[in-house]
Amino acid sequence: MTSHPPVHAPCPAPLGRRAVLAGLTSLLLVGSSSAWALDRFVIDHVEVSDVAGYEASQTGSAAAPVSPAGTVTATTYVSDAGTIRLTTSVTGSGSDTVTAYLADLRLTDATVLRSAFAQNSFGTNIIANPSVIASGVGAMFAVNGDYYGFRDTGIVIRNGVIYRDEPARQGLAIYRDGTMRLIQETATSADDLLAEGVWSTLSFGPGLVEHGMVIEGIDDVEVDTNVGNHSIQGRQPRTGIGLIDTNHLVVIVVDGRSPGYSRGVTMTEFAHLSVQAGARVAYNLDGGGSSTMYFNGSLVNNPLGKGQERGTSDILYIAGTSLTDQSS
Repeated sequence: MTSHPPVHAPCPAPLGRRAVLAGLTSLLLVGSSSAWALDRFVIDHVEVSDVAGYEASQTGSAAAPVSPAGTVTATTYVSDAGTIRLTTSVTGSGSDTVTAYLADLRLTDATVLRSAFAQNSFGTNIIANPSVIASGVGAMFAVNGDYYGFRDTGIVIRNGVIYRDEPARQGLAIYRDGTMRLIQETATSADDLLAEGVWSTLSFGPGLVEHGMVIEGIDDVEVDTNVGNHSIQGRQPRTGIGLIDTNHLVVIVVDGRSPGYSRGVTMTEFAHLSVQAGARVAYNLDGGGSSTMYFNGSLVNNPLGKGQERGTSDILYIAGTSLTDQSS
């Protein structure tokens, strides 16, 4: 039988909460329903206070991507975790400029791609800047995750451990054998996925690419119907992950909301970037001001054109040593 995380008492929320949530505080003046909103979206609710310890108790333990025409620069690094090729692509001009950052990852093993939670705690409304989370776990490479902590639904399996089993939307399953596939959470369970060999799941979406083809209708998808996250439509900053081949991934971050630097992309445009990079499967992660790529101690992208990160609940990362620049 799978052991599920213990429940701990809530603790106060840290400063720096997203602006859309900060406004909820003032709603306390208008009634009990607003007090519920404050509790749901602002106050920290820690369910696992020591994620590293909890996972230990449960587990016992590059060809260049194809980029659009434009200005492209690339650097390749080799570490004990695999090969990382970082590519920056700038297309268009003026208000139509799009700046994208691609990480082509050839991993030695699927399980070197790990997840980490803000403040080493699992629960809702617990956040930290992605670079802070990355530094805390010794990440060499990292991107923001699915911001699981904004919601209390979804299937959350991370690093081979079940944290939440509340099926709600289309998810992504990353398998120990180096593959990944899109899943309908309501058609499965966390226990079943773990038994199938799933290493981690992500619950945001929508899926972008399946069988090497852009999925139709994704510009009209609503991920959630709760406060502050009704839709993900329009030209936005984006973060996504895709599978090119076994243990061969692509992670893409597109900056946006910065005319003249990067306008962002629609969901369909983002899916096309994934296909151009060779992805057979691809999935959209949390975006907007959360879209962050981190490498070797520094930010790779420029969030919202200001170089300022926004707190989120989780990252995907690769730890490694013996980093060598193999660029020609």
